Amino acid sequence: MNHEIRAFQVDQMRVRIYSDKNQLGEAAAEYVAGVIHDAIGARGRARVLFATGASQFEFLDTLVKKAIAWAHVEAFHLDEYVGIPDTHPASFRRYLRERLFDPVQPGAVHLLDGTAADLEQECQRYTRLLLEKDIDLACIGIGENGHIAFNDPPVADFHDPLWVKVVDLDEACRRQQLGEGWFPTLDAVPRQAITLTVPAILRSRIISCVVPDERKAEAVKNAVQGPVSTACPASILRTSPNVTLWLDVPAASGLQ
Repeated sequence: MNHEIRAFQVDQMRVRIYSDKNQLGEAAAEYVAGVIHDAIGARGRARVLFATGASQFEFLDTLVKKAIAWAHVEAFHLDEYVGIPDTHPASFRRYLRERLFDPVQPGAVHLLDGTAADLEQECQRYTRLLLEKDIDLACIGIGENGHIAFNDPPVADFHDPLWVKVVDLDEACRRQQLGEGWFPTLDAVPRQAITLTVPAILRSRIISCVVPDERKAEAVKNAVQGPVSTACPASILRTSPNVTLWLDVPAASGLQ
C-alpha cells in the first residue's frame, strides 16, 4: 500500500511526503533498490554512497531486505570523525558495517579512516577511489543545521575544488550527535571530521535524501523554501534534477 501523502517539485528537486518514517523508509528503499538494479544492468556495477545517523535506521533496515545483487555494488560512505577508532559506538565505519555491509556483503567497500596518521593523504586516497568512475547513487540525509555529509554552514562550499577534506564541526552539528545518543557528553564529540564535499555529492548520477523526524523540520523548511545558500547547505539540492527528498509528516511540518 502506498502511504504517500503528497508529492511535489521545488525548482528541480522532487519532494515526497509519507505518513510516518516506516513508510518513508520502505518507499525510499524500494526506490534505491531500483536505482541500484538499473545501474548494474547498464554498467555491470553500481557505485553507491551511504549516509549514517539515526535518520537512516528505517531506510537501511528495509534496504537490507531487498533483492539486490550486492556482489555488484561498490560501496562508499560520506564522512567519518577524526580520531574515532572503528570500534567506537559513534564510528560511521562501524555503523555501516553493522547495519548494512555485514548483512549484505557488497562486492567492494571503501571506508574513510579518521584515525589515519596523515589525514591529507587519506583524503587524497579516497578522492582517487571516487574518481575512478562515476558515482551512480548517493543515499544521504540532512542534519539539524542543514548540513549534507559534514558540510556544516560555516564550512560548506558549493564550489569547493576538493572532493574530500577535513572540516571543523560546528556546535549545532556536535549537539545533534550528542542528542542522538552517540556520545556521553558534548566534550566527547569530536571537533573535526573527514567529509565528501558538496560538489562531490552533487556529481552523483542520482541522489536520494531521506529525512524523517520533527527535529529536522526547520532544516527541511530552509532547504525547501529558503534561499539557496550555504546558510542551509542542503538547499543546493534544489539545483539538481536528479534529487528526490523523502520526508515523513513530522519532518515536513514546517513547510508552507
